Amino acid sequence: MMSDPVLVEVVRGGFVESRHRGAVVVCDARGRVILALGDGDRPVFPRSATKPIQALQLIESGAADAMGLSAAELALSQASHNGEPMHVGRVSAWLDRMGLGTEDLICGAHWSSHDATARAMARDGGAPSRAHNNCSGKHCGFLATARHLGEAITGYGDRDHPVQRRWRDALSELGDHPLDDAPEGIDGCGIPVIAMPLRSLALAFARIADPSRETAARRDAMARLSRAVWSAPEMIAGTGRLCSAIARQAEGRVLAKVGAEGVYAAALPGLGLGVALKVEDGAVRAAETALLATLARLGVFDAADLDALAPWSRRGITSWAGAEVGVIRPSDAFG
Repeated sequence: MMSDPVLVEVVRGGFVESRHRGAVVVCDARGRVILALGDGDRPVFPRSATKPIQALQLIESGAADAMGLSAAELALSQASHNGEPMHVGRVSAWLDRMGLGTEDLICGAHWSSHDATARAMARDGGAPSRAHNNCSGKHCGFLATARHLGEAITGYGDRDHPVQRRWRDALSELGDHPLDDAPEGIDGCGIPVIAMPLRSLALAFARIADPSRETAARRDAMARLSRAVWSAPEMIAGTGRLCSAIARQAEGRVLAKVGAEGVYAAALPGLGLGVALKVEDGAVRAAETALLATLARLGVFDAADLDALAPWSRRGITSWAGAEVGVIRPSDAFG
């Protein structure tokens, strides 16, 4: 098995005290690899990085048009959101329009991942609901599709429910990789998660970037979902989150989606390329650093972009007194 290179270094006082290994694949819509670092053939769980693909059925089924979904709601259907009031309010309103409630979501409840929101909730004696779950928008999309097509609401997260089969088929088609016998697990939000090679995830996002080989219906769905994220960047993640910052800074140039355990995927429409990366130890700080280093290596981001994304591109390490004592930086693997 190929050993993955060090992608990110944690430096203190000029000494590298920690290293994050991982793999990166960049390819075009034909599957031609443009950049490869590490083992791109090893299967990984993409986790939430597949949400733009899971949401395709919401438009392809006609559910989005039937419900008159806004760009913000389409962005929310692809989100790993913070559970801020702007997210929770839209999820609750969407459920209400379908005649459903948070009890119909199978994703479970957790506190907002936005510190200020979580503290305010606790101070006011509040408790998290399933609408606070970072995947609640995706689950609304599943429910909306099932309801529109006359499918059962109960059990919508089961492996063999039509809404799960549809996104699995779409992922297999776009990634050009059979998933019937792929390793499976259950994601944190309760739906199946399926392993695939990193290169297949990159290919799927390359086909979002360059959908010229897709059907007209799929091209339209991909374009609408991407435009939704760029027009409502706060919905894909939220305050202080890289996915939202990239959507705001690089409108039309980059559609980036984080996945748990050190995964990132991105579509680059201007170049017709897809990016997928996985940090071995699952560290999000390393995945964010590696993503920006990859985009800079490809020439998608210049110095002005990296300046605008400084909280992630120039991530300093500070002492408790506020002095900068180190830095988290890309390794020499990025050239």
